Amino acid sequence: MIYVWHTESPLGRLTLTCDGEAVTEVAFEEERYLRDRSGAIEEPHALLLDAERQLHEYFGKWRQSFDLPLRPQGTEFQREIWRLLGEIPYGETLTYRELASRFGNEKAVRAVGLANGRNPIGVMIPCHRVIGANGDLTGYGGGLWRKEYLLTLEGAMGNRPPFTD
Repeated sequence: MIYVWHTESPLGRLTLTCDGEAVTEVAFEEERYLRDRSGAIEEPHALLLDAERQLHEYFGKWRQSFDLPLRPQGTEFQREIWRLLGEIPYGETLTYRELASRFGNEKAVRAVGLANGRNPIGVMIPCHRVIGANGDLTGYGGGLWRKEYLLTLEGAMGNRPPFTD
């Protein structure tokens, strides 16, 4: 059974899903790679209400990490990259090459970038903490302005100039 819940955030409406045991998706509504939610039940499952509370605490700067069971759906490679994303500390960033190196294959930068872009549990699995080799904000399913917001919230922007369209 898949449960769906919607919540407002400073970055717009988020859709949360769970399978009753773990969060399976946190997505901005206009993201490119939304999961199939056919047959899902739209009701306030306790796990989704806890996820909503923790997200509000994160956006309010009261929380730096999430304490929820997560179950992202993807290939074994994608799940490993997503696991590595979870190891990037709050307020810090890595380049795609550094993430590929942590995976054990510095040449897998493109594959790492693609896996990063398919992360189904945005914000909680911090794909926004991965940046370009020159420090530029590159690629984010929710839009670069959201990536900038999240990195600024976490204090990771430093003296970097703001992103402009």
